[in-house]
Amino acid sequence: MPTFKPAYLVHGDDHAKIAQRRANLRALAEREGGISGAELFEGDDATPERVALALSAMTFATGRRFLIVEGVERWKDKEVTAHLAPVMAAMPPDTTVAFFGREEGRAKAPARLAEAVKAAGGDVVTETAVKPWELPKWVVAQAKALGLDLDQQAARALVAHVGERQARLLRELETLALELGPGATVDQDLVDERAADSAERKVWELADLLVAGDAAGATRTYLELRAQGERLPGLTYWMTQRVRQALDVISRLERGESPAEIKRGLRMPPKAAERFLSDARRADVAALRRALRRLADLELASRGGTQADEDTSAVRAILAIAGA
Repeated sequence: MPTFKPAYLVHGDDHAKIAQRRANLRALAEREGGISGAELFEGDDATPERVALALSAMTFATGRRFLIVEGVERWKDKEVTAHLAPVMAAMPPDTTVAFFGREEGRAKAPARLAEAVKAAGGDVVTETAVKPWELPKWVVAQAKALGLDLDQQAARALVAHVGERQARLLRELETLALELGPGATVDQDLVDERAADSAERKVWELADLLVAGDAAGATRTYLELRAQGERLPGLTYWMTQRVRQALDVISRLERGESPAEIKRGLRMPPKAAERFLSDARRADVAALRRALRRLADLELASRGGTQADEDTSAVRAILAIAGA
């Protein structure tokens, strides 16, 4: 049976880790006390005064009581001092209060709250995201932990292909570890070769499936990307860019430009550029132009231009473009 301290403060700019800690605590609380085992304070309810009143209130619940408080990055030191700190100095028995602060810019968890948590016998945890310039070093360390030999150049290439989100980078490393096995060496050429698995390539795959009329495959790829955390505006942007790029490639080929010259201007790894050129050659120009018009409608929908939710709008657009 886990043991809990009276208070916790989890704060920082790594919002994903903070959200995971919050979800884990809520699951533990509900396992300990049922569906009502956790009292949640969010939005307008998450104020030092209301949390203090809740801590002071009598309760007839059995077992440990959990209070989960969101948004403490909006609080002020004077509010904590006036309302919450005196109550936390004499925490009621069998009670745990956990504060979560998702910091950004000037929005910071107040220092007085950290002091009150420590004075109550609790823990303060800071979750800090890796800075962009530190990501290659972080990637190398994560690869080593997975049994991969990956150098700085390959790490920089992986960040360039996949992006700066740590969760996505870790998934790519885990995929490499599963495919290559322990002790494998990963260099830049291998990263570039396998970049077809990156989100950008996945988005082009989605666009390719759309114009090819594969409604089922396009829908499946879209849902996979969404499950990976991709946002609809970003997906729409990349799909539109890829379709426009394909139209440009077709136009340049029709003007007599050589494939080698076109590939040099694509700003992609050589093998990725070769694949893209092959995809563009097979594409139907009229279908690409229809796709652009529908993608413009989808971009409007993703910005609130329709009453339907964005995933419904996206699936409808996919079916329309694919001709289903």
